[in-house]
Amino acid sequence: MFDNLTERLSKTLRNLRGQGRLTEQNIKDTLREVRMALLEADVALPVVREFIDRVRERAVGQEVLQSLTPGQALVKVVNDELVQMMGEHNDDLNLKTAPPAVILMAGLQGSGKTTSTAKLARWLKERRKKSVLVVSCDVYRPAAIEQLQTLAGEVGAEFYPSSSDQDPVEIARSAVEHGRRHGIDVVIVDTAGRLHIDDAMMDEIRRVHEAISPIETLFVVDSMTGQDAANTAKAFDQALPLTGVILTKADGDARGGAALSIRAITGKPIKFLGVGEKTAALEPFYPDRVASRILGMGDVLGLVEEAERKLDKDKAARLANKLKKGKRFDLEDFREQLQQMMGMGGLSGLMDKLPGMAELPQAVKNQVDDRELVRMVAIIDSMTPGERRHPDIIKGSRRRRIAAGSGTRVQDVNKLLKQFTQMQKMMKKMSKGGMAKMMRGLKGRLPTGLPF
Repeated sequence: MFDNLTERLSKTLRNLRGQGRLTEQNIKDTLREVRMALLEADVALPVVREFIDRVRERAVGQEVLQSLTPGQALVKVVNDELVQMMGEHNDDLNLKTAPPAVILMAGLQGSGKTTSTAKLARWLKERRKKSVLVVSCDVYRPAAIEQLQTLAGEVGAEFYPSSSDQDPVEIARSAVEHGRRHGIDVVIVDTAGRLHIDDAMMDEIRRVHEAISPIETLFVVDSMTGQDAANTAKAFDQALPLTGVILTKADGDARGGAALSIRAITGKPIKFLGVGEKTAALEPFYPDRVASRILGMGDVLGLVEEAERKLDKDKAARLANKLKKGKRFDLEDFREQLQQMMGMGGLSGLMDKLPGMAELPQAVKNQVDDRELVRMVAIIDSMTPGERRHPDIIKGSRRRRIAAGSGTRVQDVNKLLKQFTQMQKMMKKMSKGGMAKMMRGLKGRLPTGLPF
């Protein structure tokens, strides 16, 4: 996420960190580079100008020039202003109303409204423990209603049926009434999109809004459209009282222009980021964490929260106890670790949140492929229980059988076993001297045993 911007800004600001003294000239040179980085990221020009002016004002003042570590102080100023640009804090969903709380989803066709509706339903069920009803008012796009019905089943939300011959206003009104009668906590209304903003579309969504009076009206927009996303959001806001934005496809957005422009142009907060195709791939938007990731400083807090939610604590405790008793780390344990890593978004998801990853050579980043994790699990699945517990018995003929069973090559099996051996050694160090000893042994390098 935001790879190009992260790489450019990290490189620019890294040059300042070691400087004992800042002058107006090197501040000027740095801000020129920051300005170019933001423009290349497709951040709107007025937003860039205002950002640079604010940073310059603070940078040439006493705050930075009299600092004991002025290079670090300037990095902090840039970080603070990025946070300010994106909205300072997370704007939570407002559900404080007599149930059902109604959420209206708006946006152009192809922005990911229907998928985001399902993702939001899942998020509300899992994180807020709410009962959720979803309904589609999209009577124009073929199979839109069926798509939402399928996704609702996947996330465990109740689906209110509708058909293409019904009036969207009546569909929405009936769904909200159904939610009220059956004690549903939240009703999410998915509306029709268009390829562009037109009068008919705006008139219809205004009528739906008037009929159901939603407490939240969320604009769903594709982050990869850059500053156009902010301009489209502004046009919608003039026709509809938006309360926030869901920025989709952020995992594929190497630039970051939409995330940095929307709040400044529309005044509306980004409430969620869509970070993948799966229904679990929705994150609340925290400006401070996103700014930290943009500057290559990772998002350790987000990583810890994700681990708390997704890692199986019982399995982790069993593994720790096993190692403590001096038992060997085997391929069953290795497979479990790989599956847990996949559950946390794979290697690319982890790297995005780890500090310092922006400084890795591009050649290393290019080798990170989450499909490798799937391949490794398939290889281990093709082994017998005895082979997983006693990897030493896996010799030539067994390796050929495992490769054939997993649809891979013998070289792939050899590579996995080598990575497993390296991970086994690392786990042995942990059991003898704890995490601190292992980290000292790594000396700042990425651990071996990872699939790249």
